Amino acid sequence: MNFIGILGYSIVIPILIFIVIDLGGNGFIYGILGAMYPFFQLIGAPVLGKLSDRVGRKKVLIISQAGTFVAWSLFLLAFILPKINLWEATSGFTGNYIITLPLILIFVARIFDGFTGGNVSVANAYLSDISTDNNRDKNFGMMGASTSLGFVLGPAVAGVLASTFLEEALPIILAALISLIAIFVILFRLPESNPCVVDTGNLSFRSFRRFFQVEHKECHTGQSNESSNGFRDVLKIDGIPLLYAVYFLTFLAFSLFYAGLPIYASTLLEWSSIELGIFLAYSSAIMILVQGPLLSYLSGKVSSVSCIITGTVLLSLSFYLLSFSSIVIMYIAITFLSLGNGLMWPSFLSVLSKTGTQNLQGAIQGYGNSMGSFASIFGLVLGGVLFESIQTSMFIIGSVIFFLIFLLMVANHFKTNTVKSKTHQQSIEFTK
Repeated sequence: MNFIGILGYSIVIPILIFIVIDLGGNGFIYGILGAMYPFFQLIGAPVLGKLSDRVGRKKVLIISQAGTFVAWSLFLLAFILPKINLWEATSGFTGNYIITLPLILIFVARIFDGFTGGNVSVANAYLSDISTDNNRDKNFGMMGASTSLGFVLGPAVAGVLASTFLEEALPIILAALISLIAIFVILFRLPESNPCVVDTGNLSFRSFRRFFQVEHKECHTGQSNESSNGFRDVLKIDGIPLLYAVYFLTFLAFSLFYAGLPIYASTLLEWSSIELGIFLAYSSAIMILVQGPLLSYLSGKVSSVSCIITGTVLLSLSFYLLSFSSIVIMYIAITFLSLGNGLMWPSFLSVLSKTGTQNLQGAIQGYGNSMGSFASIFGLVLGGVLFESIQTSMFIIGSVIFFLIFLLMVANHFKTNTVKSKTHQQSIEFTK
């Protein structure tokens, strides 16, 4: 299910910048468009996360995928509309761009997809439901590998399809079909994972009230019930403030990367969508190897925190190398970035899923997703503006951010070990 969803999303990544420029936009507009999804996901993800705690993960995942299908359908409609110029702007800060009618509809599509796009946080909560301490790291690693596999095939397929007579429209058609398939896969193949929710019958779209009809088991978790899953309540959970800070900073740095890379490739390097697709596919192929076989091997041998710390070092180095305008150095940089991201992010999600209780995972993952969405809003807009002024030097900011994450994780690891050491020493003295 995760693979299908990511495949549909990643198909558009290599071609979106070309679509925006063709419809009158520029790097600034591309950054604003990219920010629409996380901005409305910031609103929708916590709602969907908490809803999944109450009515079940499966039903919320269906809602999310249905929203994605509608969004791609609107995206396709933009190719049919006439390219009517609504207004034109010229500025040293934002550059030159034209807002056209199809471009406005693409904005609407991204807004709708973002509002219903809480499927990542709900999918993470689903995986937390079915994982134990023995297989948690391995499960999140395999989920990361399925994500990377989607990113391998998606950009590669997009590059090939965009070169056909239908051009950029064909990858969008495929993305819509994949989203439609995902709805039926979830509907018929995915069992409910929330242990506190009991389905009252077959899922049906005939009655909206029947679709949300559930019964609840008695779930004794030692925590208060679902009324205590507000943001302030979640922040009181030990370790959550630091993890949310890491969530925010990671998405901020990667937003600069995703805002700057397509503009860098299409302008300075003059790459085609096929060349950009190959570059992204190479990156994802490395992450498959790291998140699949490597993390499975390291599970139980190396702690998740150690993987996070090692990954942030590699990510900081990779972002620094990206600031050099060289194709060879770019491939070296993306190799380090893929290794670092493959080690760091699944390990981080594993740590986050261990925090709090099972009946709060939807809320925890939903608010965490909001941290990422808020960072993406700021980072994508900032990235579009920065590239217009300082170009590849903007990646140094990402390098500094990951170095800051490294310092935070090392300091917290040292603090945690010190507390454990003192507790252990007190336990020995008490025994004596």
